[in-house]
Amino acid sequence: MKLKFLGTGTSQGVPVIGCTCEVCISENPKDKRLRSSVMVTTEENKKILIDCGPDFRQQMLTNHEHTVDIALITHEHNDHVIGLDDMRPLIFKSGKDVPLYCYSRVAHEIKNRFPYAFADVRYPGAPAFELHEIENKPFHVLDTEITPIEVIHFKISVFGYKFKNLAYITDAGFISDTEKEKLKNLDVLILNCIRKFDPHPAHFILPDVIKLFEELKPKKLFLTHISHHLGLHDIEDKQLPSGIHLAYDGLELIF
Repeated sequence: MKLKFLGTGTSQGVPVIGCTCEVCISENPKDKRLRSSVMVTTEENKKILIDCGPDFRQQMLTNHEHTVDIALITHEHNDHVIGLDDMRPLIFKSGKDVPLYCYSRVAHEIKNRFPYAFADVRYPGAPAFELHEIENKPFHVLDTEITPIEVIHFKISVFGYKFKNLAYITDAGFISDTEKEKLKNLDVLILNCIRKFDPHPAHFILPDVIKLFEELKPKKLFLTHISHHLGLHDIEDKQLPSGIHLAYDGLELIF
């Protein structure tokens, strides 16, 4: 299987509009971060999208991706769902509704934000989705076992997702001991890390991630959902402990 980072930035992206810090004005492509999303390609070449934010259209075009077989949604914040309308060309081409897998709470929010996609009589140009409400237990789709990982983002539950011996978690500030059991001794763990310093009420910062790396002991840990406050990629990546790396848009992992 393969995972590609379509975006590794926070809800504002990097560069941030109007910011002139060294990260935002950097010309290094690795310092330019679209909103967080990944594409997982299964062994049968099926495409599993995780989150569909405002940069979805650009991400698909940049990465020459042409299909989405299913989408897993971590939670309902706009930087993770507001790009769903841009799935229309894929839906028109396939003639099929795109299956979305998410919490029941998230499904309700998606219906509220895209009511025209669920109308009894839809406008011909409207998108169409097939909602699947999932719980915190493994499920099979596209010949692939997917294990949800329930984490806390400020005061709401968010799903991360585990495939084989890789787990992807974004927008987390707390992971319970029960859920940590699912994350021990992975080949690859992907965690959000919004900045180096100053505790955040909803996201891990670098010291939190290093502590989790030491506790969970993955072979490799990649940071995502990165803000401009974390620093320049080429400098910060070299200063991380061995085994921890900054992800960047376009990075591919084979697992």
